[in-house]
Amino acid sequence: MDIGIGLPGHGPWKDGRILVEWARRAEARGFSTLSVSDRLAWTTPEPLITLAAAAGATSRIRLLTSVLIAPLRANPALFAKAVTSLDQLAGPGRLNLGLAPGVRDDDFVLSEVDYSTRGKQFDRFLNRLTVAFTSDDPVGPRPATPGGPPLLFGGTSASALRRITSQGTGWIAGDATVQSVRDFAPRVREAWDGAGRAGAPHVVASVMYALGPDARAAVSSAIGSYYAFAGDEYARYGISIAHTTPAQITSAVAEFGRIGCDELIFMGNDPDPEQVDLLADAVGL
Repeated sequence: MDIGIGLPGHGPWKDGRILVEWARRAEARGFSTLSVSDRLAWTTPEPLITLAAAAGATSRIRLLTSVLIAPLRANPALFAKAVTSLDQLAGPGRLNLGLAPGVRDDDFVLSEVDYSTRGKQFDRFLNRLTVAFTSDDPVGPRPATPGGPPLLFGGTSASALRRITSQGTGWIAGDATVQSVRDFAPRVREAWDGAGRAGAPHVVASVMYALGPDARAAVSSAIGSYYAFAGDEYARYGISIAHTTPAQITSAVAEFGRIGCDELIFMGNDPDPEQVDLLADAVGL
């Protein structure tokens, strides 16, 4: 199982150069993937711009949106151009897109995008990406990755399964627990086989982490405020499942690997770049 790391974009970062330093350290320590999350109504940095900076600072590590809320990008052609441009900047085989329709209505209100039709808008965006990836599209550039960057879809709905099997390469589970992946991954694999897809779907899980003497305070501050929109109970739950000790980290690696995950991504909550090295030490990189 590959081990990736997620930028602390939803946490209290104040200087974007820190995120670039995370990217450099993540590649130097041998993490498989660098991921970035997406929110509009928050201080989270814009994912494609952030990964463009990371692409320029690195040369090997994979780059992942985890997950990008596609319907917020109101112009499908412009979105496709941004994606293929980033794929060119990163080089073949590095960019992977984790995508979802989004769940927070305030992001859509601020975008002046209709929340109630976000699923239909999402499918329209995906169809436009397919054109940009596979045809002589007048909107350029062509992607560097043959066939375009792989697409992973978040969520556990019937629509998510449809998108995974028709246009995706697999499933990405955010704020994952071993049980939640164990419950849904078989449905993904069953739908994949039922659609006649060759091989197996890629299964990626992401979990929250912070390490060091202030780890609990870091996750409480970052996760508590980030998930306050869903109520105190959900925020407390998010804090409770974060990984804040080396023992929890190594246990997560063993347990997610045991249930067949292809990659486990630890999402940062403390912006200190030393967090990259603490995680690398904990997982043996």
